[in-house]
Amino acid sequence: MISESQPPQSVRNDETDVDDRRITRISTRELERRWKLVRDHMKERGLDALIVQTERDFTGGYVKWFTDIPAYYPRTVIFHASDMMTVVEHGAAGRRRSLEGKDGENPGVGEILTTSAFPSVNYTQTYDAEAVSDVLSRRGYRKIGLVGAAGMRHGFVACLENTQSGAEISDETDFIDRVKAVKSQEEIALIKQAAQMQDAVFSKVLSRIKPGMRDIEVTALAQYEGQLLGSEQGIFLGMSAKIGQPAFFAQRHFQGRTLRTGDHMSLLIENNGPGGFYPEISRTIVLGKASQELLDGFEIVKEAQDRTLQKFKPGASCREIFLAHNEFMKQKGVPPETRVYSHSQGYDLIERPLIRDDETMSLEEGMNMSVHPAYATSSVFAHICDNYIIEENGVSECLHKTAKQVFER
Repeated sequence: MISESQPPQSVRNDETDVDDRRITRISTRELERRWKLVRDHMKERGLDALIVQTERDFTGGYVKWFTDIPAYYPRTVIFHASDMMTVVEHGAAGRRRSLEGKDGENPGVGEILTTSAFPSVNYTQTYDAEAVSDVLSRRGYRKIGLVGAAGMRHGFVACLENTQSGAEISDETDFIDRVKAVKSQEEIALIKQAAQMQDAVFSKVLSRIKPGMRDIEVTALAQYEGQLLGSEQGIFLGMSAKIGQPAFFAQRHFQGRTLRTGDHMSLLIENNGPGGFYPEISRTIVLGKASQELLDGFEIVKEAQDRTLQKFKPGASCREIFLAHNEFMKQKGVPPETRVYSHSQGYDLIERPLIRDDETMSLEEGMNMSVHPAYATSSVFAHICDNYIIEENGVSECLHKTAKQVFER
């Protein structure tokens, strides 16, 4: 486990700058690996440009994957087939910065255009699309690919389709989803560091949690400790309850309850590590003695996790793994999964492939899989969550080193 007083070692850029403001950089070599994969695909498809847009960090990995910079306001990337990227982001209306690839903070970017648009202000929803469309039109592009179009704002896509009605627009999401999900060794190293960071965060919470704390104090402690170790973003779901009542995962709005002796708390730590990659971990903490029902429930989900891991290998069908999981849950007499109990992670908290019956992507070597089987009844919520890397013949060791148990304090 990493030290709780120092951030994990970071992957730096090719040249370390003592005044570098970044917590962690991905290497130029890694970015160039990604860009080549995309340009080879674009050449096959005859595409002039790809358009990617993101507006929040934890489910906005497309933009960071291309640029190594997350989005907090909407950020749009035009990835040209034969030129440096154009970025459209929030800022002074109508401003253009010519970078020519010489700005170390924006690797591979030739120009940045800024608009004063806001997701909460309806009449500004076309501003980014108008800026993008102007670039496409000036360059005379005829074949344009969109990445994640179904998740983009309606105003952006509608405006783009209207202004580029003479161009052929295709959906290239499936290709990007696949290459983004298969991690390089550099990416895997950062994911492992993030898992170690989450272990350290959980350890700190376990040492500090006590009766009299509100749920929000526990999750705030987890967030604070993670940020000290280099985390930038994340979600911390926690809820306490009496033994005999289910303690679900809850957002901050519902974390006002005060813990009492004998209570238990479900805690899910979903923050990214230095570099922006996500794993996630969940465990149950009891401020006293766990009930047999809670312990039995944990053993069921732990076995479910093990059974799923036995099926993880390159080429495995996500649908078949999901159906087998639900058959196991039914055999145990507990509710089957109806949402998602396992999925890939990277710059996105949840990325494809999902272990579900509607997923068409198969597993591949290098994927970072979160496995979190759970079930709920009127008296218990049983859960476990850990991450594994798909390897040539199965899965890696668990990336998290926190013991797989219900913790009694």
